[in-house]
Amino acid sequence: MPHTASKAFPAQLGPLLIIGFDGAEMSPRLASLLKTVQPGGVILFARNIKSAAQTHRLLRDCQKCVSAPLFACVDLEGGTVDRFRELLGPAPSAAEVFSTGDRQLFRKHGRVIGENCRALGFNVDFAPVLDLAFEASRSVLSSRAVSADPKEVVAYAREFLRGLRDAGVLGCGKHFPGLGEGALDSHHELPVIKKSFKKLWAEDLFPYAALRRQLPFVMVAHAAYPEVTRDRTPASISKKWITDILRKRIGYNGLIVSDDLEMGAVLKAAPVEETAPQHIRVGGDLVLICHNEELVMRGYEALVRAAENDRRFARRVAEIAKRVEKFKRRHLGTPLNEIPAPTERKTERLARRLWELSEEVRLAALAREERGA
Repeated sequence: MPHTASKAFPAQLGPLLIIGFDGAEMSPRLASLLKTVQPGGVILFARNIKSAAQTHRLLRDCQKCVSAPLFACVDLEGGTVDRFRELLGPAPSAAEVFSTGDRQLFRKHGRVIGENCRALGFNVDFAPVLDLAFEASRSVLSSRAVSADPKEVVAYAREFLRGLRDAGVLGCGKHFPGLGEGALDSHHELPVIKKSFKKLWAEDLFPYAALRRQLPFVMVAHAAYPEVTRDRTPASISKKWITDILRKRIGYNGLIVSDDLEMGAVLKAAPVEETAPQHIRVGGDLVLICHNEELVMRGYEALVRAAENDRRFARRVAEIAKRVEKFKRRHLGTPLNEIPAPTERKTERLARRLWELSEEVRLAALAREERGA
């Protein structure tokens, strides 16, 4: 059945959504979804990525269905979060690269990952992780987090972001305000982090303040901080966290995106019909719904209803749409349909460079260990 939009649908709503879907090629159903919603972006996962040329074609076909330039997004950190592993080989994790102590390699890590993203058609990488590597979250974050010292996290992230930018790819700091003290995986359960604002400000929030001008996007976590909000509201739908702290106290002016609203941590708090408009109401700019088409439509329709029934919400939507459009004009660069498809030779060259980076990281880490650094 084709998707239908509300007759009163305000045209500015689509840019507020970044959506995921099943399948590795364009289908009539996916085309209908994209043409109806006109999302601000799409996000691909390993389930969508089968080859370099196929991925490039899929992103190009998505763009053909949407009138405005798309954020073409992927999660690619290296290590355990590596959507290109089957295409190009494994990328070293953030922790492995950080263990070298070599800032040139931190930057090269971002540049090589960015070049791989750009060659396949992506312009946004939801990385780096800015969560601190505390013991509490070791089993959850593992090699995704680099250090318990916020200054060391900033040193790695700043260079990684520069590397992405050198390759023409936008990065994203995550997961604000920090999952370093979270013992639960927010994909399934709501982490409740009982930490004072004073300690959060000195530790977990330090990277966001230090990097506020270098972060194109900040992704907000589904975690509760009861000593700050006095309740268990997830940060992703909290005005205290998004507007009062991230926007006003830290002074962040880039785009704020929710973590995936399909994750168990937030779905157990409220359905997507509530969380999608709420993220926007409390100061967010972009709603991320990563998989289920029904949830995408339910979130979209909830935004439509909110805009139709609430003038203040409609004004906020119009403001965000203008911000997103301006941001895209300034930052997206080459349109998706003008990026050449990766040839087999190009793919082999990317894989070779990735292997060389992994070897360089391995040898540098060994050398540092031998020096007793």
